[in-house]
Amino acid sequence: LLATPGAILADGAMGSALMAQGLELGAAPELWNVTHPERVGAVHAGYAAAGSRIILTNSFGGNARRLMLHGMQDRVREINRLAAQHARSVADKAGRPVVVAGSVGRTGDLFEPLGVLTEAMAIEVFEEQIRGLKEGGADVAWIETMSSLEEIGAAAMAAANVGLPYTFTARFDTAGRTIMGITPAALVE
Repeated sequence: LLATPGAILADGAMGSALMAQGLELGAAPELWNVTHPERVGAVHAGYAAAGSRIILTNSFGGNARRLMLHGMQDRVREINRLAAQHARSVADKAGRPVVVAGSVGRTGDLFEPLGVLTEAMAIEVFEEQIRGLKEGGADVAWIETMSSLEEIGAAAMAAANVGLPYTFTARFDTAGRTIMGITPAALVE
């Protein structure tokens, strides 16, 4: 994709698009991969038709720590596999190269000593999710809106362990830091 000329346009927000289709506030968008696959697919198809060359799976909160809040922690691989399959189906019909990026968001937990999460636990959590994304046909793990170096590192290690290329994004506030105090310069280092 990088070798092709022109801008590379990624898709837009999945959660907002699903809310416009009836997803209730506070509900797990990832469950719609099981219960409303046609709606998830329609969002992907809309973005692909609009020119997106990268479409992200409906799996931002698809790790066990986040799915546990909805009693679905035992369905991580299934939910992520389906998320990637829905996006892959649209990408394969696009008539041009479209990358399926497996969306991997934060666990919602803090690392020790501030919280309960250890590096080993985080790698295991992310590996389970990324394994499902790879099984479903994701081309790359899209580790997104991270705020701590430890969580970025754990997710990157998990992607490497699973054998899936990865990229990551971080979220910075108006003071130019992540919520964990990381500056862009420190992140690059």
